[in-house]
Amino acid sequence: MSESTQKEVPWILWPFYALWKVLTLILNITGRIICAVLGLALMATGVAISLSIIGAIIGVPLASFGFLLVVRALF
Repeated sequence: MSESTQKEVPWILWPFYALWKVLTLILNITGRIICAVLGLALMATGVAISLSIIGAIIGVPLASFGFLLVVRALF
């Protein structure tokens, strides 16, 4: 349906464009790492809470949410 057309960056603006690309790459990588670490922590907390029968009501959804965060960080 819609074709994405990439516009050429004028040579005078190229340093700013390159800096912007590097900053977005760094922020994307940092966000993925934080998401993965947070997901692992939530999974560990969910499993620890699920060891008691009463805590399973909170622990299972917490662990599954952590798992979904890790999957999101990987893909």
